[in-house]
Amino acid sequence: QVQACVSVLQIFEWWYFRKYGTSFIEQVSVSHLRPLLGGVDNSSPNSSSSSSSNGDADSSRQSVSECKVWRNPLNLFRGAEYNRYTWVTGREPLTYYDMNLSAQDHQTFFTCDSDHLRPADAIMQKAWRERNPQARITAAHEALDLEDCATAYILLAEEEATTIVEAEKLFKQALKIGESCYRRSQQLQHHGAQYEAQHRRDTNVLVYIKRRLAMCSRKLGRTREAVKMMRDLMKEFPLLSMFNIHENLLESLLELQNYADVQAVLAKYDDISLPKSATICYTAALLKARAVSDKFSPEAASRRGLSTAEMNAVEAIHRAVEFNPHVPKYLLEMKSLILPPEHILKRGDSEAIAYTFFHLQHWKRVEGALNLLHCTWEGTFRMIPYPLEKGHLFYPYPVCTETADRELLPSKRFSCISPVDEGFLSVRITAV
Repeated sequence: QVQACVSVLQIFEWWYFRKYGTSFIEQVSVSHLRPLLGGVDNSSPNSSSSSSSNGDADSSRQSVSECKVWRNPLNLFRGAEYNRYTWVTGREPLTYYDMNLSAQDHQTFFTCDSDHLRPADAIMQKAWRERNPQARITAAHEALDLEDCATAYILLAEEEATTIVEAEKLFKQALKIGESCYRRSQQLQHHGAQYEAQHRRDTNVLVYIKRRLAMCSRKLGRTREAVKMMRDLMKEFPLLSMFNIHENLLESLLELQNYADVQAVLAKYDDISLPKSATICYTAALLKARAVSDKFSPEAASRRGLSTAEMNAVEAIHRAVEFNPHVPKYLLEMKSLILPPEHILKRGDSEAIAYTFFHLQHWKRVEGALNLLHCTWEGTFRMIPYPLEKGHLFYPYPVCTETADRELLPSKRFSCISPVDEGFLSVRITAV
């Protein structure tokens, strides 16, 4: 029965894509599930006003699913990473818009309507709305003076801790409290809407803490421990796959060079019924390239033609480039990297920066992979001469990405996309 349902769903998904040029399941997940999981809609009043101020009439005509801003699955720690960059350079790595989206995420994840019943939670509810970083940190200490509070430890780990080691210690303290609150609310969740909301909040808090602890382990070089923590988290909360924890897992498995397990994860998540990402598409391309890249020669390929394995690798690269054409120039170091933002626009420059920041080392580790990418990536646009009008494997490239990336990336650095005479896609850097 399950297989029959999946088959029917795939047929309907294929029909819907052919008729409307977009994924039905992705639209449903974006429109109905994502607001519960911290996603932000660029069509909200705040963001729409900023878009209209830029006079971008085209972006207003985009479909709802095209200009969604997603939380970066591998976002850095503010205190231990972003702030250290500011101390050294005197520059702000995050835009106000990006930080405001994070504040909305935190209020969605870590608060609920019954917070006023507990003094510490009431303080933290105000703290997550506070714009001043020092005021937030002070409020978290005030909450801890009253009672143990998991979200207060989360805030201190994210913003006050100046090293990953300090952040990990604070997250471990948060974990003890978070697990206790989760078990208590789990028993009471069916007693009414208020208890259900509390349990949903406690679930979000627990998942967030465990994920960040796994990321701490990864950053501190305990990669195998991080992989185990991520796998356990995905098994414990299988319905929260929209949090994209599998992208953290993929990066850690690539660091271990455990390519068989990487392929197994892709087999589960690189599916027509699930939303795509640069991580999914480019990791699939990397695995295909790995099979042929060490012996690949463009001169030999032009004489004898491409073998089946080489053709599969090239097709995987073309697929990845169609999804996000910004990535190759970062991987090939034709454009310099900056620190990734806390939110990304899928298929946009912000996603390309975030992907390359963490995955460039994995491409360099596979002999010849970057050479194969260099030789083949521009060929994508021979198949898709007008990517803003018609796609091949994905819906046409959205024209609203420039406006969204302008808000997400520091003002001196963002890219936009425009077709040129030969039909290729050119990615240009614009200084504001």
